[in-house]
Amino acid sequence: MTKAPEILCVGSVLWDIIGRSASHMRAGSDVPGRIIRLPGGVAMNIAMALSRFGLKPALLSAIGQDPEGNELVAECARRGLGTDHLYRSADLPTDRYMAIEGANGLIAAIADAHSLEAAGDKILNVLNFGPLGRPENPFDGLIALDGNLTAGLLEQIATSPSFSKADLRVAPASPGKAERLLPFLRSGRGTLYVNLEEAGLLCQSSFETADQAASQLLERGAARVLVTNGGDGCCDATADGLIQECPPPVLVTRVTGAGDTFMAAHIAAECDGANRKDALSRALHAAAAYVSGEVAI
Repeated sequence: MTKAPEILCVGSVLWDIIGRSASHMRAGSDVPGRIIRLPGGVAMNIAMALSRFGLKPALLSAIGQDPEGNELVAECARRGLGTDHLYRSADLPTDRYMAIEGANGLIAAIADAHSLEAAGDKILNVLNFGPLGRPENPFDGLIALDGNLTAGLLEQIATSPSFSKADLRVAPASPGKAERLLPFLRSGRGTLYVNLEEAGLLCQSSFETADQAASQLLERGAARVLVTNGGDGCCDATADGLIQECPPPVLVTRVTGAGDTFMAAHIAAECDGANRKDALSRALHAAAAYVSGEVAI
């Protein structure tokens, strides 16, 4: 087998088209602002953040062989992300995500990740048939997963021998896809990174605080869960106990990618040997710096 990357980021790698305005917005608002295009997708955002924290991630995703895909792969490589194991399809276009953000946060977003879903388990060939792993000799490193994968593919990952030794870190792509993480509750596998709304959807309930949500997720089978709640308290919960901390107060200038930055910072902190309390604190401060605009992307 080839030398394994420090961490695999599995899921959506696409172009983000994001419109941002300093104005308070509502449905139907028509305001001045800026529109930018940059590499995005949950797996991509996590990988870029991990790279900023000194790790060397590799991407497993589906990217088209169209001009947009070639440009995206080149941009990934320029940022130091491993692209050798990407699935490049001649038949599927490169995916895209579009979001509108105002002074009051995310107004609306549409994720077009149909090519990733259509590619299915082809993106996992390097873990099922080599060179990074096989069922009889599974990959035993870190894997960051995002919920843009289909429910069937996430079920396969949660139960497959090819992933039995991996340290799985799992995040939904959005609240609308949160229930795709249910296989990880049923199998008691992985560490889940969810916000309060996503936790409620997984538990078919609603919660006022992160610790309430985390406790309920553990009762439903989660091995470990980190629950964020915007500017309010966040927690890291396992069967060994629950740790809570509030993020530092900052002026919010962007929100897209904040959860991915939190997850990447937490993973990087633990790779650096931080204990649970310190890792949570470092992740919250990194996410706060991101949403305040202090971190260049």
